[in-house]
Amino acid sequence: MTAESNPLLERLDAFVGEWEMGMSINGQTHTGARARFEWIEDGAFLAYRGEAGNTSEMTTEIGENSPLPTVSIIGVDDSNEQFTMLYSDARGVFRVYQMALSDGKWELWREAPGFSQRFTGALSDDGDTITGTWEKSEDGTEWEHDFDLTYTKVR
Repeated sequence: MTAESNPLLERLDAFVGEWEMGMSINGQTHTGARARFEWIEDGAFLAYRGEAGNTSEMTTEIGENSPLPTVSIIGVDDSNEQFTMLYSDARGVFRVYQMALSDGKWELWREAPGFSQRFTGALSDDGDTITGTWEKSEDGTEWEHDFDLTYTKVR
C-alpha cells in the first residue's frame, strides 16, 4: 500500500521535510538538533530521524539522557484507520506509540505500566512550525509536564 492508494497517509505530508528542533527541559532551552521526515517503501511508511545536528550542544547539555539520534517509522492500519509510530533511540529505548493527526493537532500516546507518555502538538497555519508538549505518568491517571518540543521547518 502506498500513500497514493491510501488517503489517510496523505495527512502525513505535512511532516515531510527537514526541521530544526528546540527542547525546553527544566527551564533550559536546548537547540541545534534536526529532524527529518521522509517517505520510504514507495510511500507506505513515513520515516523520522532526529539527530544532534551541526553541533553537539543539545547532546552535551542534556547529557547521558539525550535520546539522539532517534529513528521512528510511522504507518497506518487500514482496517481501523489508526496510526502507529515505532520509536527507537540512542539510549536503547524501543517504544510503540499510537498516533493521531487531525485539523493541525498531532497526538502521540502510549500506556505502559509505570511509565505512560503523551504528546500534544499544534501545527501552525503555514505548516512551518509544530509546538508541542510531552507529559508522563507513572499510573496513567496523574500526568506531569515532561518537556516542550518545537519543530521549525528548514526545508
